[in-house]
Amino acid sequence: MKKPLLLLALLAAFICASSFTQKPKQQKKPNIILLIGDGMGITQLSTAFYYKEDPNVARFPVVGLSRTSSSKEKITDSAAGATALACGKKTYNGAIAVNEQGDSLATLVELLSLRGYQTGLVATSSITHATPACFYAHVPSREMEEEIAAQLMQSEVDFFAGGGRTFFTDRKDKRNLLQQERFVIETEKLGATDLAAGKRYGFLLAEDGMPKVQDGRKNFLKDATQLALKYFRQQEKPFFLMVEASQIDWGGHANDGEYIVEEMLDFDAAIGAAVDFSDADKNTLVVVTADHETGGFTLAAERKKIPFQGMQSNYADIRFDFSTMGHSAAMVPVLSKGVGERQFSGIYQNTGIFHRIMALAGPQP
Repeated sequence: MKKPLLLLALLAAFICASSFTQKPKQQKKPNIILLIGDGMGITQLSTAFYYKEDPNVARFPVVGLSRTSSSKEKITDSAAGATALACGKKTYNGAIAVNEQGDSLATLVELLSLRGYQTGLVATSSITHATPACFYAHVPSREMEEEIAAQLMQSEVDFFAGGGRTFFTDRKDKRNLLQQERFVIETEKLGATDLAAGKRYGFLLAEDGMPKVQDGRKNFLKDATQLALKYFRQQEKPFFLMVEASQIDWGGHANDGEYIVEEMLDFDAAIGAAVDFSDADKNTLVVVTADHETGGFTLAAERKKIPFQGMQSNYADIRFDFSTMGHSAAMVPVLSKGVGERQFSGIYQNTGIFHRIMALAGPQP
């Protein structure tokens, strides 16, 4: 009896020792999809529930609020707001990924690339516009779109799609930035070429901003999001994708409620594509937020003239109302679903979104 007991003891000791010497299995880094509704406050988000059945924004289990003021002003612009999201630092209005002293701030694209991530950007504005620019460029003013375009061509971005062709071709320095070897550039249509792993791709499909949904943009935002996801899936690497619904903001500046609604519903379709991917993948975080609110947008009661009673509020119908043609200081929503979703609940500064994303990505190898 002693021999079998001795053998069992030796086996147990070997298993115990092995468990200490084996390297722990590394957790796979999550994919991260950040969707930004430029100018999208709570009211803009609310329109999805009144003008669409079962909106995709209702699929998020975790909700937070972001405080959007810039470093010097209570009301931010898109450049300072996007710098906070992309770099985790407050800065002055107009700054593109630089601090108050003009020093460059490391962006999510740059930092995540060092951690082995593929990176991509999609926007319905020019790809050199304030929000997308803050993820790859460093300039003191958002107006420097030709310099921003030049920096994109040297950046770590792997995939981009949007407008802004003029800033690459019709330049003061007479250079044609599309004549280079770093990116395969398409200017005619989305998906005009097969996307090969290991190559970088850019789609510049308008001279400046993309057309409105009302003017025939169709499903560009959703289709570009899905194309980027298809491209990223070709490699066994995590990815970071920023998708901006740029023109919700433009509708707010124009005090055009119908413009806002159409752009918001278009954004909701792109959100649906991201959530579908996350649900199937099981290792993807989706975050939806905004850089600021635009227009002081309100869904108010319709006013109706009642005989012998004058104008009365009709609570059965809503109308669009605005308090400004600029931005407001209102907090904006943060919706999250997937890996690490609970970390995005609560009320916090917009810079907190950057820090929560970086915490999920882990330390630089």
